[in-house]
Amino acid sequence: MKKFVAGLGLSALPFCAAGTAFAAQPEEWQWRFQPAATAIMEEIRWFEAYTLWFIVPITLLVMALLAWCIIRFRASANPVPSRTSHNTFIEVLWTVGPVVILLLLAVPSFQLLTAQYTPAEEPQMTIKATGVQWYWDYEYQGEEDSLTFTSLMLQDGERAEAGKEDRTVYPRLLAVDNEVVVPVGTTVRVLVTASDVIHAFAMPAFGIKVDAVPGRINETWFKAEREGLYYGQCSELCGKDHAFMPIAIRVVSQEQYADWYAAAQEDLGGAYRALMAAVESGKDEKTVASVAE
Repeated sequence: MKKFVAGLGLSALPFCAAGTAFAAQPEEWQWRFQPAATAIMEEIRWFEAYTLWFIVPITLLVMALLAWCIIRFRASANPVPSRTSHNTFIEVLWTVGPVVILLLLAVPSFQLLTAQYTPAEEPQMTIKATGVQWYWDYEYQGEEDSLTFTSLMLQDGERAEAGKEDRTVYPRLLAVDNEVVVPVGTTVRVLVTASDVIHAFAMPAFGIKVDAVPGRINETWFKAEREGLYYGQCSELCGKDHAFMPIAIRVVSQEQYADWYAAAQEDLGGAYRALMAAVESGKDEKTVASVAE
């Protein structure tokens, strides 16, 4: 069942990727998770579907029992109430049953929790994310040349200059001027903190969410398996502009990342423009190749 659900999630990715660029973002009337971009998020999607096999039958059973008791044992149908004090079989059943169900939920839950805090390999790069009212500061650590920049929500008047006028890829209230850029298939450690009040660093498609607490550094990690542009938001009420504090992570190839990082040391804006051009060029080449096939 686990492999079946995970397969469904993976098979849906190509359809979600149709368009100018793959961009995991909230959609209107969305009631399920975003497409998974990491193995951890696939596990979360599987666990959510797994728990529904327990939640739905239990809910229906309780509703049926309530309806049966209301109708069968109403005062008009039972003028003399039952004096039954206990039923051994039922008491054993409603004790053993929940214990078994809780065990079936606890085991995969603890396995998922362990995986979320234990990367399969040593992280190959570290990024520090600092929440500020109301934007994010990022610092690439462990490199020969460190890189620090601020990521602000993109204003409508800045879209043309930034080359981000396509709202399907760069949606309102989610697009930023400077995205975090990481290479695909790389385990990334994220150190999360804040400079003023409590924020929260959340990226739904990656299955990560961690509080940013002033004076404390919390740690999480991710390994994006698919190139694209992914969006998250601050998920801790942090003041009047809490809703205007998006997070954007762009996952690119190893070569594109190396070129961007080297160029960003001298000209951050130019590095982003060159990266966007390279991403679009690569998509055009893939489109031509798929048409030819």
